[in-house]
Amino acid sequence: MPRFQTEPTHHHGGAAKTAVLLVNLGTPEAPTAAAVRAYLDEFLWDPRVVEIPRPLWWLILKGIILNVRPKKSAAKYAAIWMAEGSPLKVHTERQAKLLNGLLGSTGHPDIVVAWAMRYGSPSIAATLDRLKAENCARILVLPLYPQYAASTTASMYDAVSSWMQRTRNVPELRLVRNFHDHPGYIAALAASVREHWAQHPRPASGYRLVMSFHGLPRFALERGDPYHCECHKTARLVAEALGLAPEQWQLTFQSRFGRAEWIQPYTQATLEQLAGSATSRVDVICPGFIGDCLETLEEIGIECKAAYLQAGGKDFHYLPCLNERDDWIAALADLTREHLGHWLDLPALGDPASAARAKALGATQ
Repeated sequence: MPRFQTEPTHHHGGAAKTAVLLVNLGTPEAPTAAAVRAYLDEFLWDPRVVEIPRPLWWLILKGIILNVRPKKSAAKYAAIWMAEGSPLKVHTERQAKLLNGLLGSTGHPDIVVAWAMRYGSPSIAATLDRLKAENCARILVLPLYPQYAASTTASMYDAVSSWMQRTRNVPELRLVRNFHDHPGYIAALAASVREHWAQHPRPASGYRLVMSFHGLPRFALERGDPYHCECHKTARLVAEALGLAPEQWQLTFQSRFGRAEWIQPYTQATLEQLAGSATSRVDVICPGFIGDCLETLEEIGIECKAAYLQAGGKDFHYLPCLNERDDWIAALADLTREHLGHWLDLPALGDPASAARAKALGATQ
């Protein structure tokens, strides 16, 4: 098997383009046990995601998890599946289209915007292949993870690196690391909360805004992963933008997996505690998720809400992710332009003189 992929046909003097690739985590192709099993097999086998010695983890994953979890997870996906497909895929595709339109309408119609998933389809490798075939010589890769974590952002870097190792003619690449404190991102989050308050006025007392982020095993923090700190900074900035007092908001972590200790406080346990306190209303927002997905719509909107009410809670509201909000797409465009930098000034026009010289030397394309 050749070490390098076959290169697309090169056209001398062709227009060299600039592209933006939005990357999200991934999703099953359908809310079925078979589709969930295929997705989990790829996702959970990534050593960035599960740091257990491979032989032992192979036995656990293949022998237990993939035989037990897919059916249960498929039922949860079915509860939140949209007519167009998986919510995460739908929102990611919409965000890419809106970003493309906004960049085009603000003076950059030649920027190509694409999207991919770290696990599942469209894959990062396949999408990068397509962008190369479209003569994209400069590609900005922007993970839709506001807070950096080795299990998300670095895993995406691994996928890009793997593709590069199989590519002979590698385009110029830029990788975005995080945007946990980007002013536009923070402003959009705060605006979404204010709009919710306008529709559902908060009580004068007994109110709590819970900002729930995806969790990580405790050892990740102890080994130097900055995710925990970046989540805290995001939550603090949002609380400051909203003018909340310390007793009016709470940061928590959700989506635990396995028996190991994860970073705390845990979202569901916190909500159950609040249900038994003087708190009369809880609003939950998930700043670490840019698009609604299983972890927000089902885990928070269904499971955690039920746990809160069963524990005696009275008023529970889940606030949607940023999704396709105008202010978020504007912030995403600002973030993109900042990282594109001088690439925005480079013309996408081809060079007819170069093509003529190449043909004079015997080139056929």
